[in-house]
Amino acid sequence: MKLCFPVPPGADGVVLRTFLRQCGVSTDLSRAVKFRGSGYFADGAPVLANARLAAGQRVSFALPPELSAGVEPQPEIPVRIVYEDEFAVVLDKPAGLAVHPTRNYPGGTLANGYAAAMLARGESPVFRPVNRIDKDTSGLVLAAKNMYGACFLAGNVQKLYLAVAEGELPPGPGVVDAPIGPRGGSIIGRCVTADGKPSRTEYRVTAVKNGLSLAECVPVTGRTHQIRVHFAHLGHPLAGDDLYGGSRSRIGRQALHCARMEFSVPQGRQEGELFVVHTPLALRSVRAESPLPADMAALL
Repeated sequence: MKLCFPVPPGADGVVLRTFLRQCGVSTDLSRAVKFRGSGYFADGAPVLANARLAAGQRVSFALPPELSAGVEPQPEIPVRIVYEDEFAVVLDKPAGLAVHPTRNYPGGTLANGYAAAMLARGESPVFRPVNRIDKDTSGLVLAAKNMYGACFLAGNVQKLYLAVAEGELPPGPGVVDAPIGPRGGSIIGRCVTADGKPSRTEYRVTAVKNGLSLAECVPVTGRTHQIRVHFAHLGHPLAGDDLYGGSRSRIGRQALHCARMEFSVPQGRQEGELFVVHTPLALRSVRAESPLPADMAALL
C-alpha cells in the first residue's frame, strides 16, 4: 500500500519529519519506511526526512514489507468481518475461541483464522489486535490492517459490553471505581485490592429478569478481567463466571459480550495505486456493532 499526503498551505516550509508527525505517522513507522522500505518521495523524487516541503507538493511512501505473521494460517477457523476499510478491520469473535496463540492455545485461534483469510485475499496476514477479549467472552475485536492504521487505533477506541449479572441490581446507571490487582498466587485471577491499579467501570442496568440483571458496561480503564472482577466485587458476579463466583447452571461461560465499539480512521481517497490522505489530517468516525448472542439472550 502506498500513501500520499498533499502538503497544504499551512505546512509550507515545514520539515518532512515534522509534517509526517502531523499526518499521524508514528516514529516506529517512520523508521520502518527509512530502514525497511523504499524511503520518502516528494512529487515522485526521493527526499530526506530533514528536507523542507513546499505547499502543493505531494509526499508519498510505500508501507514497508510486513514481517512474518508469526502464526500458522488455519482456514478451517471461520472469521466473521463486520467492518473493514483500508486501515482497520473489526471481527466478531464467538465464545470459546482464543484471540491469539498462547502457551495453552498454540493454535486454533482468531489470529490463525485471520491469517488464512487475509492470505486467501492476497493481503497481509499480520494480526494486530487493538483490543483483546477473553477466550470465553464473545464479541468485537478490532485489528489494524497495517502500520499506519495502528498509529490511530491504539488508545482511540471506545467499547461497550453487555453483561448478565447474577441477582437483581437497581435499574439505571452505576459505577465501580475500585483498584484491581493479582489475586493471591493465581496466574490469571484478579481481585479488588488496595494496592491494585486504578480501575473504573461505568454501567447501566437495562433489564432485570429471572433473578438476573442485564447491564451495558463501559470499561473506562482496561484492566484484565475488569468487568468480571468489578461485578463480583458488587456481590453480583456474571452468570457462568465460576472464576469469580458465578454459577454455570444456566450458561457455560461468563455472560459477557463486546457489543459495540467506536473509533476513528483517516479520511482519504484511492487514486490508482496511491491512497491519498486528506491533509490537514481529518478523521472519520466508525461504529461497529454485534447483537447479543443466543446463549446470553436465552438467560433473559
